Amino acid sequence: MSVQLIIGLGNPGEQYSNTRHNAGVWFLDAVARQFGGVLKAEKKFLGAVATVSVAGTSVKLLAPSTYMNDSGRSAAALINFYQIDPEKVLVAHDELDLEPGIARIKTGGGLAGHNGLKDISRSLSGFQGYHRLRVGIGRPSSSGGVANYVLKPPGKTERADIDEALHRSLAVLPDMVSGAWEAAMLALHTRYDKRESI
Repeated sequence: MSVQLIIGLGNPGEQYSNTRHNAGVWFLDAVARQFGGVLKAEKKFLGAVATVSVAGTSVKLLAPSTYMNDSGRSAAALINFYQIDPEKVLVAHDELDLEPGIARIKTGGGLAGHNGLKDISRSLSGFQGYHRLRVGIGRPSSSGGVANYVLKPPGKTERADIDEALHRSLAVLPDMVSGAWEAAMLALHTRYDKRESI
């Protein structure tokens, strides 16, 4: 199944732009830069939207301007307007269960407690079969709590690792968009497995 829409999850506003919870938006921004898209605010979609061409396919990009917990309204507005099959949606989001520097592709399955994913699934009448790009941010080592952790910027080394994961994810995007999911996973996951074994 090919990709017609990429959603980058995060919170709006300058105060959140560099926080871990915005890793999905970081990926979306990288896609826009790489493929010549310009994200522009569109009120009817409650977010910033661009259109790019990837592997010969026209792909919409969406960064919801709602807060993370309300991402579904934005996603549903665009999906319904353009009549996009939810199975052709890729959602990029931060992932606590993966270390910085690791990214994984997943289709369907559980939502791992991620409020942005929960709200998107709710807005799609419970459908969870869309694709996800899980961008690792790791878990807090202290007792500060997850909410505090995801709303803070990563350290310099962490951010460099996350950026490397985004770069590698970008490299396999043409495979994802064209529906070559096994090839994309093999390239992305194998590289990270080698990295983890060092």
